[in-house]
Amino acid sequence: MDSIAGEERLNAADKSIPSPTSNLSALISSFHAQGLSTKDMVALSGAHTIGQARCTMFRNHINNESRIDVSFATSVKANCPSAADNTLLPLDVATPTTFDNQYYINLRSQRGLLHSDRQIFKGGSTDFQIKTYSTIQNAFFADFAAAMVKMGNINSLTGPKGQIRKNWRKSI
Repeated sequence: MDSIAGEERLNAADKSIPSPTSNLSALISSFHAQGLSTKDMVALSGAHTIGQARCTMFRNHINNESRIDVSFATSVKANCPSAADNTLLPLDVATPTTFDNQYYINLRSQRGLLHSDRQIFKGGSTDFQIKTYSTIQNAFFADFAAAMVKMGNINSLTGPKGQIRKNWRKSI
């Protein structure tokens, strides 16, 4: 794959990632369009247990939504002033560098950083799965692994269209 083809695939991937301002219906539609189920979506959302987001991606949610833990919102606002759009905050404030089920525990405590996070736990069709993952970490791990395999097979190039490289820095 040359660098142009690689760039086109990255641009296509960016267009497939739902916005952090998406509602539940848009999130489900976006994942379904990629051949992923609602269960896959909720499991893959658990990747938000690690990583960070820029203030500009969640400030509106923190400032304007009513279903959010007050102490969490106060802390986020203090660490994300209006002039700090590029400041990064962890998606999971409790265990930001550990891959665990804390993300789901945070959602149940109304401590979801992104608007889209809050959408998957607010009295809808995905609440039961969130509750399960928040109490049974191994269920999350198993479903996340299965969903990652499914996601990894989306538009995979195989056979003569694909390639295996020992060194990804080299263009073939």
